[in-house]
Amino acid sequence: MKKNLFLTCLMCALFIIGKAQDIPASFSLEEAVEWGVEYNRTLKRASLEYQKAHKEKWKTISIGFPQINANLNYQNNIEQPVSLIPAQFFGGNQGEFAEVVFGTKQTAMGMVELSQLLFDGTYIVGVQGIRHYIETAANVLEKTSLEVKKAVATSYTNVLVAQENVAILTKNADALSKNIQETQALFDNGFVEEETVEQLQLTLSSLNIQINYAKKSVVLAENVLMLLLGIEITESPTLSEDLATLTTRHLLTQDTVSDYSNNIDIRLAENNVTSESLLYRLERAKGLPSFSAFLNGMYMGNSNDFTFTEKSQKWFGSSAFGLRVRVPIFSSLGRTAGSQKAKLSLLQAETQLIETKAQVFVEWQNAQNNFALAKENYASSQDNVALAERIEQKNTTKFFEGLVGSFELRQAQLQLYQAQQNLIQSMRQVILDKINLDTITNNEQ
Repeated sequence: MKKNLFLTCLMCALFIIGKAQDIPASFSLEEAVEWGVEYNRTLKRASLEYQKAHKEKWKTISIGFPQINANLNYQNNIEQPVSLIPAQFFGGNQGEFAEVVFGTKQTAMGMVELSQLLFDGTYIVGVQGIRHYIETAANVLEKTSLEVKKAVATSYTNVLVAQENVAILTKNADALSKNIQETQALFDNGFVEEETVEQLQLTLSSLNIQINYAKKSVVLAENVLMLLLGIEITESPTLSEDLATLTTRHLLTQDTVSDYSNNIDIRLAENNVTSESLLYRLERAKGLPSFSAFLNGMYMGNSNDFTFTEKSQKWFGSSAFGLRVRVPIFSSLGRTAGSQKAKLSLLQAETQLIETKAQVFVEWQNAQNNFALAKENYASSQDNVALAERIEQKNTTKFFEGLVGSFELRQAQLQLYQAQQNLIQSMRQVILDKINLDTITNNEQ
């Protein structure tokens, strides 16, 4: 039996692990974002907080429904209290007192009470507040989701940029190695000086250093992405997108949203105003009376010895029905101070809302301008790369024809390499600026 139980538990564990490691072999950007939304640990915590808000809803609402409570009380007087009664009641002398012990040494009591809240201003405000609390929790969850989406998309882009950088540098290094071989042949035949070969080798060495650094950047970027996706770093799914295609797609979707009315920060600021308004109403409601009704039943038993479990024990029952009214009369100006404080907090929230709207407006305008500038820089970088490639090709041809020296060739090569790096960075900036604009406008990326 124990063996079968162990095997069953082992199979269940393996199944869970297998499901947890069921990771796609590759991710597109959309797939990575979707995966991050589902498995990101920060977003999971926010989701749990949202679920807690729903549980808090019924906890608050249930206060207004009937409540049933039971009390059991057992008391054993180790030493019973003594009361002094005038002795003349028992035929004694006037001015003297007799020592009398009332009741039994042990008492047991059981009571059940049904209570129902009839009216309470704080309860009404509380019910309204819990609905708003859920809405706020939903907006917080949405903001966290937007932040995770932005972080995943940014990290995904950084991986592609690092990979593209490695590819470009490797291509340049391969082409330069071929030039070095051809130049070495010219040197061996006495057509060029040794310094010419050495300058080209120096350029190649610099490229190799950049390649090694770029490869490390790929690993670091991939680790960050895996962390955001909630995937173990040991896993290594590939990215199915390429930087050029991703850049083009973000360029084509530039006009999807024209305003910032759905910005999540504005909605959260509006939530805060509503929250402070409810808290202000709550403080004022504390000055209102509250009404409740109750119905209870009680049985009590008395004995000098513990006989409460015996059938012979006598129990005396009682019951009652009534209303409870609580009227706040004077709190030493505590309620007034609380209301004034809540009013000031409401004014602060309203001011913060105005400031948030202004800040978001500036962020939205800046995001639009930055995206427009990024597009212009991307177009210019493309032209510059094409121009630098033509210059480098011309200088390479002239070099092997003996019309220019190695210095001019090296300058043309470095110029091309820099233009290529600028192009990669301009592509990255197009994507990131579009992501930022989508986040501000709460547009699906």
